[in-house]
Amino acid sequence: MIEGHGDDRFRYADIRMNFSSNIYGHADLSELYRFMHGRMDSIASYPAPSPKELERELAREYEVDEENVMVTNGATEAIYHTASTLRAFGHKTYKVFHPTFSEYADASRIYGYAYADDAHVCWLCNPNNPTGGVTDRTSVEQLAERHPWLVVDLSYEDYTLQPMMSAKELMALPQVIQIRSLTKRYAVPGLRLGFIIAPTDIIAILKRFFRPWAISSLALEGGVWLLTHRQVNMPDRQSYLGEAQRLRSLLNEVDGIEVMPTATNFMLCTIRQATSAQLKEHLATHHGMLIRDASNFEGLTDHHFRVAAQLPEENDALVAAIRDYLNGGNGIRP
Repeated sequence: MIEGHGDDRFRYADIRMNFSSNIYGHADLSELYRFMHGRMDSIASYPAPSPKELERELAREYEVDEENVMVTNGATEAIYHTASTLRAFGHKTYKVFHPTFSEYADASRIYGYAYADDAHVCWLCNPNNPTGGVTDRTSVEQLAERHPWLVVDLSYEDYTLQPMMSAKELMALPQVIQIRSLTKRYAVPGLRLGFIIAPTDIIAILKRFFRPWAISSLALEGGVWLLTHRQVNMPDRQSYLGEAQRLRSLLNEVDGIEVMPTATNFMLCTIRQATSAQLKEHLATHHGMLIRDASNFEGLTDHHFRVAAQLPEENDALVAAIRDYLNGGNGIRP
């Protein structure tokens, strides 16, 4: 799916508050900007055909061998490349748990998989997008036992306080492929840096089918710098997730809005008196606020939307704008 994800602020003239992306929108990237500015000369040359230096740093960070790591151009490319490679080896069926990130099913269908409960390839988003739920260790282990392949997308692992299995612990399970995201961890989605952690033989096969020069020079430079400098772009996790729970409580107090429990910074909401598309258009046009219309998640309806917590004053403004809309206000921002 190319269209229909969040962060589509390009559709609107004046978005001032962005709740549509699950990534925190106020990360301090000033040090990274300064470094990248000094490395602009790297765009005059081809990047390394294989991103060995970044893979080496990732292996050190996640305490696995370098041969267990493969860098991709964002986590989404990791999803499609994994689906393509596994299908080439004769796997024909897939399974996902709706509602979840649509690219697992899209990638599977593109490469000719059919849906089945006892599938060859099971996809798990943990924490799950868009619900914010976390699958516990026992359930992950059971899924790994039931399916020939379990692909676990851990892109939002840095946005929860719930216990998550480490890369080494997942490596101990049979036939598990891990997809992770540097761009979400450091709140730099424009760099497009994802990576796969898997057993050595699987990584070797995945790399055999991967194209050279897939990662830009600037992305490689930025990724290595972020890892080696232990850069902290995000707010304190506990306080930020506490703010997310405060936002959830405030939204639940609005008559006509229901919010699912979440263990992350983002949450899935339902609006009863309008569609999510109508609410999104109103907030964008009259308040300069962007939310995620979640109606295109399989298993959801046109009354579902998703928001991610931002600054406290922005969260308060969002709640006030939604309440005003449901109360029939004119919605014009000051």
